[in-house]
Amino acid sequence: MTEQIEEELLELEHQGWRSLCDGTGSDFYGALMTEDGAMLLATGLSMNRSEVIASLADAAPWERYEIIEPRLLTLADGASTLLYTGRAFRMGGEPFVALMASTYVRRAGVWRLALYQQTTVDSDGSSS
Repeated sequence: MTEQIEEELLELEHQGWRSLCDGTGSDFYGALMTEDGAMLLATGLSMNRSEVIASLADAAPWERYEIIEPRLLTLADGASTLLYTGRAFRMGGEPFVALMASTYVRRAGVWRLALYQQTTVDSDGSSS
């Protein structure tokens, strides 16, 4: 069961990253996040669902991304966090590398994103 949950949540993460690459992130995360969901970004921003939707409507798309060493942390029945290192690239820019934690809750049989948090990492792998 744990392996199946990890596969489901990893697929949601890939769908999210693909939406950030093709410019549909606002719609994707608007549908995925819980009503009271939040994102804590490496830039120091803390955003609620409405703020996430608005910010992604104007966000520059990512060119490509990598999800490195994902692992599942089961919190309770119907609540899990997917942890991984994310690396994303924009055309002509430096790569963005961060530790990612996406906490999902199952509501009415569907996984919904309740909390997403980033912590940047330096090129030597230490958190900043």
